[in-house]
Amino acid sequence: MLAERLAPGGDARAYVIDAPTSGLASCSLGLIHPVLPAPNYAKGRAAHIHAVATEPAFQRRGCGKATLAALLDRLERDGVTLCELYASEGSAPLYAGLGFASNPALMRMTHFPAPSSPGTS
Repeated sequence: MLAERLAPGGDARAYVIDAPTSGLASCSLGLIHPVLPAPNYAKGRAAHIHAVATEPAFQRRGCGKATLAALLDRLERDGVTLCELYASEGSAPLYAGLGFASNPALMRMTHFPAPSSPGTS
């Protein structure tokens, strides 16, 4: 399903840095979605940054910052005016350096549907 979203015309954007030998050094992934327009995002296009990941051997070299900066630039060119992500305390300075701000008024809440009992749908 992600491959379809990354295909031309899809709503996923990803940037990667290849590791010198093989695999990835770092990657950033964002998914574009519609939102109700508001003064700060009048176009009604938002993105959720789903992943910013860097292999431990490549951390503290600017790889994560480079992939995320490229992703944010692309999202802006795509008309996205609101980008959101979840950040750990340790990664917050990276995101703040790229223009993200924390919002203490927000609280993350999750809901997981109860598992179905055997024999029910």
